[in-house]
Amino acid sequence: MDSAPKKHTTQINSPSTSNSALLSDIKSVIVEARALVRQTVNNTMVHAYWQIGRLIVEDEQLGNTRAQYGKKILKSLSTQLTAELGKGFDVTNLRNMRRFYLAFEKQETLSLELSWSHYNVLARIENPAARLWYMEESAEQHWSVRALERQIGTLYYERLLSSKNKQPVEQEAQEKTQVLVESAKDYLRDPYILDFLNLQDKSYQENELEQGIINNLQQFLLELGKGFAFVERQKRLRFDDEDFYIDLVFYNFKLKCFLLLDLKIGKLKHQDVGQMDTYIRLYDERYTSEGDNPTIGLVLCSEKSEAVVKYSVLSDRKQLFAAKYLAHLPTEEELRIELQKERERVQAQLRKQQE
Repeated sequence: MDSAPKKHTTQINSPSTSNSALLSDIKSVIVEARALVRQTVNNTMVHAYWQIGRLIVEDEQLGNTRAQYGKKILKSLSTQLTAELGKGFDVTNLRNMRRFYLAFEKQETLSLELSWSHYNVLARIENPAARLWYMEESAEQHWSVRALERQIGTLYYERLLSSKNKQPVEQEAQEKTQVLVESAKDYLRDPYILDFLNLQDKSYQENELEQGIINNLQQFLLELGKGFAFVERQKRLRFDDEDFYIDLVFYNFKLKCFLLLDLKIGKLKHQDVGQMDTYIRLYDERYTSEGDNPTIGLVLCSEKSEAVVKYSVLSDRKQLFAAKYLAHLPTEEELRIELQKERERVQAQLRKQQE
């Protein structure tokens, strides 16, 4: 008996499937176009404000004193520009444009990655070397304006370079062809400022401190330094039928190594250092791969002990460190005192090595 004729079917995308793919493609084009428009507008605005600042400075240099210029010419300019072109040209903004030009007199040094708001913050930095470093770091690390302001406020530049002992700070910052940081020690800071965790008092526990870091991971990575990425929390290490747990594990793509971080509330103790030394040895043995550099260990505590730092393996191991964290942002003067202490410590080490 003849079998029934077979029905040939052709698979056809449903209108909804086809529309979904089309919609996705169109949205991608629109998002890309909008990003390009924003970037173009931003670059045009930055260069226009730089030109305005240049014109103001050049006119000022024709013989007008700064006091006269600020009180008369800028006010007159502001009134006329606002009447003809709208908002954005008040006296304060015109002064900002003037300061912008004076801070970045070479237009070719401007980064196209940064906005006018970035430059308005950068122009307030008095140290030219620090200003240039913050500009390049902001562009490279894609800092928001808020992140830039926080890093300036916590003296990121000064703290990062406080451990440098090979060259003066200004020479170090200006020679951009030279790598800014070259060793594990140069990637880590002391102190770390964890004001974004909003720890109101000293009654918090270590697990709350850890959870606060996880909840504010993006800000913590920014404070931790360049090149770090989060890997794991409460990493278990088993040794001789005993379990150890590392609070936080990170990886640094510039140093090509893992960072083990242990959180401690209170004063640094010898057993804290010994425990981290064990963690590092176990982690290197079991988890590092070919191409990875030796693991770094950092004990982050609320109070350091100089005696423990001096008379423990901290003084010998190049991959083991301890640092203090501050739950609240200190004053600029307090930060400068901390930096001075660090410089004196480095200088004392240098004198000891030369003896």
